[in-house]
Amino acid sequence: MRQTLLFSLLLLLSTSLTAAVQELNGIAAVVDDDVITWNELNQRIETISQQLAQRKTPLPPRNILERQILDRLIIEHLQLKRAEQVGIQVDDESLNQVIENIARENKMSLVQFRNALSQDGMSFAFFREQIRNEITITRLRTSQVDNRVTVSPQEVDTFLEAQKGQLERNSEFHLFHILISVPGNASPEQLQTARDKAEQVMGKLRQGADFQQMAVSYSSGQQALEGGDLGWRRAGQLPTLFAEVVLSMQPGQVSDLVRSSSGFHILKLAEKRGQKRQIIRQVNARHILLKTTPLVSDSESRNRLSRLRERILGGADFAELARANSDDPGSAAKGGELGWADPGIYVQEFQEALNNTPVGAISQPFKSSFGWHIMQVQDWREHDNTEEALRNQAFQALRQRRIEEEQQDWLRRLRDEAYVEYRLER
Repeated sequence: MRQTLLFSLLLLLSTSLTAAVQELNGIAAVVDDDVITWNELNQRIETISQQLAQRKTPLPPRNILERQILDRLIIEHLQLKRAEQVGIQVDDESLNQVIENIARENKMSLVQFRNALSQDGMSFAFFREQIRNEITITRLRTSQVDNRVTVSPQEVDTFLEAQKGQLERNSEFHLFHILISVPGNASPEQLQTARDKAEQVMGKLRQGADFQQMAVSYSSGQQALEGGDLGWRRAGQLPTLFAEVVLSMQPGQVSDLVRSSSGFHILKLAEKRGQKRQIIRQVNARHILLKTTPLVSDSESRNRLSRLRERILGGADFAELARANSDDPGSAAKGGELGWADPGIYVQEFQEALNNTPVGAISQPFKSSFGWHIMQVQDWREHDNTEEALRNQAFQALRQRRIEEEQQDWLRRLRDEAYVEYRLER
């Protein structure tokens, strides 16, 4: 009886404390069975305000900034909830590695990085959880959207064919973007409201309003709080609708309204640059590989290759010995030929052997992660890789375009299916 009473009292105390804490923090929004507190919202506002100040982007009015950041927090909460449902977790070891890499990229030790965060008014624990959330969301989007996006060779062919004759296909564009979104299955009234808002934003831009500040204030795009900065994009990396608009724009120009299924878009072309032809140095080599096994030791493989090398130097045919002895079935059938290859495709040990072996010479036996090799460099050449590079860029552009479109639709569905109650009025 005493234990039951004690448990009831503890439960009542816990509930009262939880209610008191929530009341103290205040609730900014209810998201399904979760809440976003004012404390959480204010922390994020402070962080993003500092980032905008560093980029010298003017801050919008406080109430607009609150709503923009709250909308982003709502989307984050929904994604983290979905990640939890599908079992996505970020272990401490992976998280520590990412944070160490961030510190290294900033040319700091981990201690220096923590001190820098503290000087900027951000606790290391808060930063650490933000990075954990970012990794979680990235993994979720990869599994739910990115990995399901495919691009066929035929689509790449069609894309390149459509771009033939366009002098701008090799150019890159630095773009800024504002999206006035519409919900899925929007009613005519909702469409008109969004159009009116987009035209209002356009009017302010025409009167000289700062584009980045307007993006922070009004855009629903994923880069809104970065001032709408899309970075450098090739035309092929943009939705077709955008590419047609951008190709006709000059640096500094702002587009008219662009309508898509997501809503109304406004683009600004900040800069434009051309792309030079890509010349690379390729190597043509052949090799013989002997793998080590529980029955064949390292020394046995190395000694056997040494004997094969001596036979080749004595006049034996490299190709015949490769066919008869190499454990690399792909090249063995071709006499050890690897064909012309771009730099960097080989593992480090093999690439170093290529770089250190004169043309025509037979290398000493060397070991890589695949086993033991002897190798002959047959020739080097300067190769114009522009067309191959364009094809790879076309593939990446088509895939990235499709990923961004699918992510936008996926996030909109996630938001439309959720219960969200705003409590910004205090």
